[in-house]
Amino acid sequence: MARKQNKSQKFNFKPFSEQQRRLIHWWRPVAVPSVNNYVIADGSIRSGKTIAMIIGFLTWSQQMFKGQSFILAGKTMGALKKNVIRPMIQMLEAWGWPYDYVRSGTDARIEIGSNTYYLYGANTEASQDALQGLTAAGAYADEAALFPKSFIDQMVARCSVDGWKVWMNCNPAGPHHFIREEYLSETEMKRKKVYHLHFTMDDNLSISPKRKEEYKNAWPHGSVFYKRFILGLWVVAEGLVYQQFNNNIDKLLWCGSDEKLTGRWFISVDYGTVNPCSMGLWCLRNHDAIRIKEYYFDSRKEGYQKTDEEYYNDLERLAGNRYIEDIIIDPSAASFKEVIYRHNRFFVRNAKNDVINGIRTTSSMLNVGIVKIGSDCINSISEFGMYRWDEKSTEDKVIKENDHAMDDIRYFCHTVLSEEFEFEEYAENG
Repeated sequence: MARKQNKSQKFNFKPFSEQQRRLIHWWRPVAVPSVNNYVIADGSIRSGKTIAMIIGFLTWSQQMFKGQSFILAGKTMGALKKNVIRPMIQMLEAWGWPYDYVRSGTDARIEIGSNTYYLYGANTEASQDALQGLTAAGAYADEAALFPKSFIDQMVARCSVDGWKVWMNCNPAGPHHFIREEYLSETEMKRKKVYHLHFTMDDNLSISPKRKEEYKNAWPHGSVFYKRFILGLWVVAEGLVYQQFNNNIDKLLWCGSDEKLTGRWFISVDYGTVNPCSMGLWCLRNHDAIRIKEYYFDSRKEGYQKTDEEYYNDLERLAGNRYIEDIIIDPSAASFKEVIYRHNRFFVRNAKNDVINGIRTTSSMLNVGIVKIGSDCINSISEFGMYRWDEKSTEDKVIKENDHAMDDIRYFCHTVLSEEFEFEEYAENG
């Protein structure tokens, strides 16, 4: 067991808003909402709900229980440690509360006083298995709308100590999401005893008006991401995925020459044999990234399929004599990656293939003008005008048509640009 004392930076507490104070103190026996078994704090990003929930959860569990076990869960262990554990430990340092933090292994946990807080990632259906057999007095679910339903169900079932409570925070998803339907409908809130607190960025007093405006401008007004992450609404994803490209094509279309263009060069690839194969040549500069050229081969349209070796030759021609920093490609394209490795010219980097978060990143990059599309990239331009949300689905899904250039563009944005421009600030810390 690794004891960590006085090594972490102490938390810098800022004044709390009324909504944050409600979340911190709702459980106290003198408070009317304390009769509830659940608290769900939803709403916009950067609204201060996570910090308030950590404070409330810690003080509740320490004052109401001794010698009990608790669940701390995030979408992944990495997300949990960044969004919850790091600020939690900073708070413990500031308060002077002794603790032991076991960082890794199958039994990762924090021990505070006589209570033990077990850490879990909830990114797959199988994640619930780790909870089985545990008897808990309470649970904290960070970004709960990203969890599988099976994990939430198992987490609730593990809370069987008298006085148990479940704490959940999240940004909204679609209106048919199970949290919306099974915890936040009027009927279920009464039946399950759910205390619902809705947050906006105005509930976080530590964010300046300038920073709030920057967040509000991260997505086009009226888009699904703006409605969910800025307005905090549970709304359906509908219409064109990248409407802002079509609305601002005059600003996002690049019509220059690449002869004297300088920057770092990348190629993104959506590999396909029966389906189309799409590749994009990118020039990354200090202030933007330009898709200079593209390659697009549709075997159905052309009437024949190409081999991996033929695709590699096409990749070489797209690259020309430029130094390509990385080939960004779908991790599942094993055979094509093997051919690239064998030729020993290019470095291959597996793309982050999280569709919805990748779309969110790409949408942000387009909205602030970081991504520009060359006028010769006719297939990309065409797909931007056809790539749509599946409005018949109860989950966030895109229609799997006209999406191959969209996929390779998403790979590049979510894998490279999200790191280069540090644009994804979705954690709630503050």
